[in-house]
Amino acid sequence: MAHSAFRVALATVALIGAACTKKPSDEGKTGSAGSGGVAPPASNTLKIGVVLSLSGAFADVGKQIQNGIKTWVKEHGDTVAGKKVEIIYRDTTGPVPEVAKRLAQELVVQDKVDFLTGFGLTPEALAAAPVATEGKVPMVIMNAATSIITTKSPYIVRFSLTLPQVSTPLGHWAAKNGLKKIATLVSDYGPGHDAEAAFTKVFTEDGGQIIETVRAPMKNPDFSSFVQRIKDAKPDAVFVFVPAGEQSVQVMKAYHERGLAEAGIKLLATGDVLDDHQLATIGDPALDVISTHHYSVAHDSPENKAFLEAYKAANGADAGMPNFMSVAAYDCMRAIYDVTTKLDGKIDADKAMELFKHMSFTSPRGPISIDPETRDIVQTVYLRKVEKVNGELRNVETQSFPDQKDPAKAAGGAPPAPPAAPPGGEPAKAPAGSGSGK
Repeated sequence: MAHSAFRVALATVALIGAACTKKPSDEGKTGSAGSGGVAPPASNTLKIGVVLSLSGAFADVGKQIQNGIKTWVKEHGDTVAGKKVEIIYRDTTGPVPEVAKRLAQELVVQDKVDFLTGFGLTPEALAAAPVATEGKVPMVIMNAATSIITTKSPYIVRFSLTLPQVSTPLGHWAAKNGLKKIATLVSDYGPGHDAEAAFTKVFTEDGGQIIETVRAPMKNPDFSSFVQRIKDAKPDAVFVFVPAGEQSVQVMKAYHERGLAEAGIKLLATGDVLDDHQLATIGDPALDVISTHHYSVAHDSPENKAFLEAYKAANGADAGMPNFMSVAAYDCMRAIYDVTTKLDGKIDADKAMELFKHMSFTSPRGPISIDPETRDIVQTVYLRKVEKVNGELRNVETQSFPDQKDPAKAAGGAPPAPPAAPPGGEPAKAPAGSGSGK
């Protein structure tokens, strides 16, 4: 059959790649989810292969996802439907598509995993998509947020977000709140293009004008010159997307040091820029900044309070605050456990995907479900403002936008193309392989 032929065809590739892809950093990352000991026989094991950037510039992405996985297993145990859970981590070292594909092949062919998951970065997910299709292995996205990802394989389901999903409500809000001229600053890769296109589309349709478009390189940018260009354009506000982590700290530093707030230029952002895990590092320059996103540690619900307690218990106080990636990983593990339970531990990819497509539950972020037509997340997006709560910076939710689907898919079309740069703007340089990043 096609499935068996695929495994045979890939076996040689995976075996050749094994020596190159298993590094010292992988030691100790394979085994029973709970004990770390020798895994039980395969017939009694549920194998979950996790493809993540666990080292390099995007290691914090992998760490947040890993902490979310650990929180679920610590809270709910390492046995499901009578099977011992074995979590096998593989480190991509960053947004390197060829490495991600080779690791996914290893997990499918050699380790014979029941599920592929992780995928903090878009190039990881896009590279692994054909492996999931040919191997008939469910692939559960924990973070990668470029809109097109779920269109690349019928075996992909996403529990995180898309950038158009969180950017669109902010574009509407900006136009309705007296902002007439806005500049945009995004990272020059797939998610940045998605965020820019979605925000621009609704803001201009609502009567606003984009007067400057700036795109910063994905890897290690110095944002100071880009932020100065924004300041020189004298917009009412700047819309910003950069990946969560070190880049969010650096862009906020540049916004503060270049004096945009003092110049009367408001900052609007996706929640990546105001990542809960990094807010304390960013400090007071984040105060009063407006963003839209699907999760905040300040979300007031019993489910979130329980999650925050479980996260601290599983990872220790030194782990700091969780963020949206931790929550998505936690929710993905819940979904995998639920599907495994309903299938009585006998994982059939097509049956599993049918169950994923009709899944809904209350997450620490609020109610979520999967759109059966697109296999993408439907969730509430929140308007937030950074305030001090008991002396600590928090993204405080001020408005909610329920039941948000990915806008392009909801409209029945393809994800939006990036808009043309306005006069003086910086045109896109499309990265090879459909873009990269978150």
